[in-house]
Amino acid sequence: MGARMQWDVDGLLWPHRAASRFIETHAQRWHVQVMGTGPALLLLHGTGASSHSWAGVVPHLAAHHTLIIPDLPGHAFSSAPPSHRLTLDSMADAVLALLDTMALQPAVVAGHSAGAAIALQMALKKPNRFTHHLSFNGALFPFKGLAGTLFPPLAKLMMWNPLLPRLFAGSATASSVKRLLTDTGSQIPEESLSCYTRLFAHSEHVGATLAMMANWDLKPLRAGFARLGGETTLIKALNDKLVSPAEADAAQALIPHSRLVSWQGLGHLAHEENPMLAATVIREALHANVSLQAVS
Repeated sequence: MGARMQWDVDGLLWPHRAASRFIETHAQRWHVQVMGTGPALLLLHGTGASSHSWAGVVPHLAAHHTLIIPDLPGHAFSSAPPSHRLTLDSMADAVLALLDTMALQPAVVAGHSAGAAIALQMALKKPNRFTHHLSFNGALFPFKGLAGTLFPPLAKLMMWNPLLPRLFAGSATASSVKRLLTDTGSQIPEESLSCYTRLFAHSEHVGATLAMMANWDLKPLRAGFARLGGETTLIKALNDKLVSPAEADAAQALIPHSRLVSWQGLGHLAHEENPMLAATVIREALHANVSLQAVS
């Protein structure tokens, strides 16, 4: 397939297509899905995913909440900025700018994997804006051991060589993508697998995924954990093969006003495996936020 995702081709069967819109902020063109009514909620996907990652959660929340679900920069149908801007800090700034442009100020934000790190970085930048953050299998600490030594330079090498993302995209098949996702400890629905297969068949999406991995520096985020305001819910799936569940325990020890939720039998993509369970945890945070506003 081509380098860039095409909305009039690749997006024809995209989940919740009718809720999609395209928004310009400075040099960034965003694909965002907005649906539902009620208090606003921001949902951020992880590295290599897209807004489709939350598709199963949407029906359980949209009746009472306004959902804001962007494709992160360079992912799926959002335009790709220069690779040096695909850092944790820059992406947090970019999402905050998107919210300002849309004139939507959600008090609750949920993120999966790297999206959870972005959510917490946003909370550090805007301490009074967010009252509750949810981390689904959050990738909140640097890789350890050999992976931590080798993976960032390897991602940089692949990012700098434009042929490698094209080769990866050219070899992406439904079976190879399914093996890749199964290795995370998850068994996801066929509709979601189809979306991932289409995503990984486009070199721009692959390149942005590699650039995020190459540029990701989580040490400053960890140093700021103690300054996080509001409430934080850390969800860990015990069958996660990509991010160790022990990292959620480590984060809870560092983040004030945090609680831990453990899920049995689910892997890294737990919110896609059991969206009703994910929606239940999110609703608890939203209701707690409404109650807090009523008291204040």
